[in-house]
Amino acid sequence: MADILFVLTGADHWTLADGTEHPTGYWAEEFTAPYEAFTGAGHTVTVATPNGVVPTVDRASLAPEVNGGDDGAAAVAAILADATALRSPLSLDKVDLADYDAVFYPGGHGPMQDLAADPVSGALLNNALASGKPLGVVCHAPAALLATADAGDSPFTGYRLTAFSNAEETQAGFADKAKWLLQDRLVALGADYREGDPWGPHIEVDRNLYTGQNPASAGPLAAEMLTAL
Repeated sequence: MADILFVLTGADHWTLADGTEHPTGYWAEEFTAPYEAFTGAGHTVTVATPNGVVPTVDRASLAPEVNGGDDGAAAVAAILADATALRSPLSLDKVDLADYDAVFYPGGHGPMQDLAADPVSGALLNNALASGKPLGVVCHAPAALLATADAGDSPFTGYRLTAFSNAEETQAGFADKAKWLLQDRLVALGADYREGDPWGPHIEVDRNLYTGQNPASAGPLAAEMLTAL
C-alpha cells in the first residue's frame, strides 16, 4: 500500500488588504474527503506543516450548512477527531520525499497566508512534480505553487490546472477584501488555468499534477489519484 504525504497550512488567519486578520486554517472537507478515500483504500497518510505546528481547522468549514446538514457536520467532526496524524505533524523541512508515494495539499484560506511564500514547500512541490509521483492540490492550496518560482520561472508554468476561481471568491465575499486573487496569480505564473461552474466539482489532470477547484472537488480529486496509485 502507498504512503501519502498531506501538506497542510500552519496558518490560523489570513491577512486581508486592510490588515484585518481573518480567522481561517485548512478547510475540513478538503482534508476529510481525501483522507477517508486514501485510508479507506488501505493507504497510510502522514501530515506535515511548516515548523510542525498542529494545523488549525477553519471553523466555518465545520458548519452544518457547508456539510449537507447536521449529520454531515457530525461525520466530518468525527473524522477529524479520529485522524491522529493531525495532532502530531512532521515539520515540513524534515520531510524526505523518497518516503512517500504521493503528495496531497488540502486548501482553505490558510495556504494564501503561509504556503504561498514558503520556500520549503515550494522546493517540495518542484521535487514532487519532477519525481512523477501523483501530486494533488485542491482549492486554495494551489497558492503554494507561487513559491515554486525561481527568478520568475516555475516548473508549473504551462501546466493545465484549476483552483478556487475569482467568481467563487467573489461569491464568498472576499474578492474585494483580499490582497490578491489566486486565479490571477496562477495565470501570471504562466499556468494554463481552467475553471468550471462555481462550487461544482471540477478537476484537471496534467501528467502527474492533479488539481481540484473547490471543496466539492476534493473527493473526486482523491478518487482520480487512487487510480494512479
